[in-house]
Amino acid sequence: MDRLGGIKTYVLTSVALGFLALVVLWLGTGGSPFLSARDFEECVEQVEAKAQPKTERAGSLTDCNARFAGRRKPGGGYTYYDFMQDRKFDIAGPNPTAEERKEIDRAYMGFLDAQQREAVSAELAKRQNERLRASLESARQQAAAPITLKPANSFSPPLPVKRPIDRSKSTPCDDGSLSCSWAKLSAVVKNAFASSPKTNP
Repeated sequence: MDRLGGIKTYVLTSVALGFLALVVLWLGTGGSPFLSARDFEECVEQVEAKAQPKTERAGSLTDCNARFAGRRKPGGGYTYYDFMQDRKFDIAGPNPTAEERKEIDRAYMGFLDAQQREAVSAELAKRQNERLRASLESARQQAAAPITLKPANSFSPPLPVKRPIDRSKSTPCDDGSLSCSWAKLSAVVKNAFASSPKTNP
């Protein structure tokens, strides 16, 4: 009985290992029957060549897309499109290598930094624009004080003109005032010099 139990265990173990090997093989190939394809374009050609219902065909094309990130370039080589950066990168094979992935990630970090700088600059420009508008509005309100305008046809009387006083005429004076005494003295001196005969040397 022991021998029979050992044989059963051996058979069950062999079957389990065989089944496990099939599962690993299936998962390793991605479940795709197009294992011989070297790149995306070749995989798509194989899908197109095989007659499949529409739903299976769409699934097969999705498998091709999942297996190969790069696309063939005209003239040779491959290109990888990073939709996060909306940018293409040249790569050596149908899938980016680890070093190429690192370079794409570095470029993405730079892209994010540039976007952040642009956002900060845009925010600063917006604030400065708002401050400028506020100061212009304030200046406009101060300058808009009411102005009084006169109609063009209104008549205003002319301002009186002061006439110079003629000091040559004598004015009546009181005898006791200093200004009258001074005026009389200056008149006497003037008359004395005017009436004196001029002598020739």
